[in-house]
Amino acid sequence: MARPTSPRRPIFNANRLLALILGLPVLAGVAGTLLPAFGYLPALGGFRFTLDHFAELAGLPHILRSTLTGLAAGLVTTSIAVTIVGIFMAGFAGSPIFSRVQHMVSPLLAVPHAAAAFALAFLIAPSGFVLRLVSPEMTGFSRPPQWLVPNDPLGLSLIAGLITKEVPFLFLVALAACPQLPLRQSRQLTAALGYGRLSGFLISLWPALYRQIRLAVFAVLVYSVSVVDVAIVLGPQLPTTLPVRIARWASDPELLARFLASAAALLQLAVVVAAMATWILIERLGKLLLTRLTSSGRRFRSDGAVRLASALAMAACAILVFLGLAILGLWSVAGFWPFPDALPASVTPRTWLRTLPLLGAALGTTITLALFAASLALLTAILLLHRNGAKGSAGNGIGYKSLYLPLLLPEISFVFGLQILIAAAGFKPAFASVLAAHYLFVLPYVLLSLAAPWRELDPRFERIAAGFGKSSLRILLTVRLPMLFRACLTAFAVGFSVSISLYLPTLLIGAGRLTTIATETVALSSGGDRRVIGVYALVQAFLPFLAFLVASLAPQLLFRNRRAMRT
Repeated sequence: MARPTSPRRPIFNANRLLALILGLPVLAGVAGTLLPAFGYLPALGGFRFTLDHFAELAGLPHILRSTLTGLAAGLVTTSIAVTIVGIFMAGFAGSPIFSRVQHMVSPLLAVPHAAAAFALAFLIAPSGFVLRLVSPEMTGFSRPPQWLVPNDPLGLSLIAGLITKEVPFLFLVALAACPQLPLRQSRQLTAALGYGRLSGFLISLWPALYRQIRLAVFAVLVYSVSVVDVAIVLGPQLPTTLPVRIARWASDPELLARFLASAAALLQLAVVVAAMATWILIERLGKLLLTRLTSSGRRFRSDGAVRLASALAMAACAILVFLGLAILGLWSVAGFWPFPDALPASVTPRTWLRTLPLLGAALGTTITLALFAASLALLTAILLLHRNGAKGSAGNGIGYKSLYLPLLLPEISFVFGLQILIAAAGFKPAFASVLAAHYLFVLPYVLLSLAAPWRELDPRFERIAAGFGKSSLRILLTVRLPMLFRACLTAFAVGFSVSISLYLPTLLIGAGRLTTIATETVALSSGGDRRVIGVYALVQAFLPFLAFLVASLAPQLLFRNRRAMRT
């Protein structure tokens, strides 16, 4: 009697395909950094392994300070951002203030990091708007003071700029995790036991909430330790942070500088590992303190001042960025505006008229890259989620975990390796290679944005369609996608805004031959024309807002006669 055979499993299911799409380029990029760091790069005459490039790196002036400044900035930024979000969630979740701050902070995700950095710089600079408001009556300054702000040697301006962007990100990630927590029941129980809002939330809900946002916290840590564009605008200059120095060596016309850049990129990877190890120690210390707090029996009912401080910090992140963007807009149309005048003497569109023609090529490349990258990522996400069935990408498989590979490795460590591999293979910098790099970073955000709505769609709609004999593909096209039209547009807008803000992949993979708004805006940071910087930064900030506006209005127009489909 023949033995029954089990159905053959496909060689590439959705999770394996996702791991292949994201994992192989990242690992190849790390390999492309690792080999030249040890001297092996035949294309540049490196045929033997050596430690000379690490010795050269160690002998550079202030290399230790560059390394430690970036490490400290990342750890401090992450600690403060997690603290602000955690206290605010504990103190105000479910309250009217919570909803108001949510609506205030949410739009900040659409603002690119470089634009937000310039917005903050225009506020806090010695000749910035804040000092203009109080001078000279209160300070006596008739000319800008010689302060190293921004670009202070301790990196405080860099930390402030990163916090204003990472707090909204962590807040919205925590917000998405809240429905899975018994918030109302826990609050009633801890209040009945005499706990204050903060202490009650900490001992009952914070461990579960933190577990759900932990990967996002590590993504914030890795980004903050290895950021380049924000560090160029706000970070210290003498010396700059290690990622900025690596980016400059990687763009050096002297090709042999690639060996030094590879060694430094490997050092940056070690710095990120050290930062993650330090954060794990901080987690364990926090767990120990929480255990002692729970066993102590202290209720800490008087927590109003701490809760108010967290609400003010959340609001300050939004106010600083939006006020800074307004100042960017004012500078872009300002005529003669000497210090210490609070407002310009005249307003003129001359800068816009002079700059817009020069923006054309970079703007066209930026929009085309973002449209293609977001469209390809959305199509890939739909196919992967469809292949995985109703559960979407949920789970702990290797494919799902690979989503975080581009986020948990420093960009400079593997994107630089990809640049070397592309050059060693004989390929010239082109639109297609830059698009592939953008796609690598856009896909995780698009897939993570679409996965939750995909899982939450009521499966009974598809069962009804299947009962009428419709095929799986037809059900996808005529039932699921129309019902997820808003979610798909939102995921597309997220991917579009991520592509708009990508600086380092465009700079390295494009080798400076493909310019975008992001690369041009950061390049202007070394110049002194604030009016032109205002134009470029505003254009970069406006494009993601436009994408989210379309994502919000399109369902209203397309389904104007179907009220349930507009939400």
